[in-house]
Amino acid sequence: MANYSKATAFLSVAVFLLALVLVHVAESRVLPKSGDGKAKSILICTEPYGAADGDTCFSITKSFNLTTDFFTAMNPNLDCDKIFISQWLCVDGFSL
Repeated sequence: MANYSKATAFLSVAVFLLALVLVHVAESRVLPKSGDGKAKSILICTEPYGAADGDTCFSITKSFNLTTDFFTAMNPNLDCDKIFISQWLCVDGFSL
């Protein structure tokens, strides 16, 4: 009977610790952070552009008079070597 009580107590502590870990993980995702510990900005695109045949990152930045830094910041997952026709790209916006 003593073994049953020890097993129950151990299981209860394990479940409690697991619940704490799950809550910690869930709460830590509320404010996403970059690798340097600073909170990431939320990007708001105010002018999307559908890529046309032959568009490149360089041609789009020149057409809309954008800096390369601004264009890549507004389109963080863009692979400039794989732009496809009608791909939505952000050419104007801001961050919060």
